[in-house]
Amino acid sequence: MNHKVNMATEIVAFLLTVSGWILVSSTLPTDYWKVSSVDGTVITTATFWSNLWKTCVTDSTGVSNCKDFPSMLALDAYIQVCRGLMIASVCLGFFGAIFALVGMKCTKIGGSETTKARLTVLSGFHFILSGLCCMTACSIYAHRITTDFFDPLFVAQKFELGAALFVGWAGSVLCILGGLIFCLSLTDGFSVRQANNKLSSSSFFFFFFRTGNLIWHKTNSQVTFNELAVPRLAEPGHIVHD
Repeated sequence: MNHKVNMATEIVAFLLTVSGWILVSSTLPTDYWKVSSVDGTVITTATFWSNLWKTCVTDSTGVSNCKDFPSMLALDAYIQVCRGLMIASVCLGFFGAIFALVGMKCTKIGGSETTKARLTVLSGFHFILSGLCCMTACSIYAHRITTDFFDPLFVAQKFELGAALFVGWAGSVLCILGGLIFCLSLTDGFSVRQANNKLSSSSFFFFFFRTGNLIWHKTNSQVTFNELAVPRLAEPGHIVHD
């Protein structure tokens, strides 16, 4: 029964983490990381929006004109950091999914129960790191947007938080929750090891020695002797006949 419960828990964690990883992966190419603010504007003739790779403008007729960032080295530091964190998040989630498939109890690969539990914990750490990377990237990007928006000395176009940031935060939370559930398999791996050690230490050994008719019983590390099986020794000066 406990085995089925652990299997169901791992399946739920796998669904959470894979769903979160899909959301994180979809955030990377999504267009609307930030959208131009219409606060205080009566007539809006164009909408500006951008992501980690390009900046675009959409006029009142719905026609969009996009321009890729011309140089990676000329970008702002926060955009480069967000790119690196998002790519690392996607890669960590990918390897975490592979380790989870190998380590889950419902699969037939991965080796012994202890090895599978360790692989499951490893996948949990990968998903937690993936969620933290994505959450950090979205938070850095959002902090830059809010800082410029509330700065009274900032006279350029102000932006608001785009939909991609909220999708990234949601995916990060799912990855972290699923990774924490996977990490609970660490205690299960220790319980399997302790059960194996207990089984080997409490095994029953029986040794019978014909010479002297000595019986040695060893059960649970306790040694007892069957004194009835030990022959009587002859007293000095007496001869014992068969």
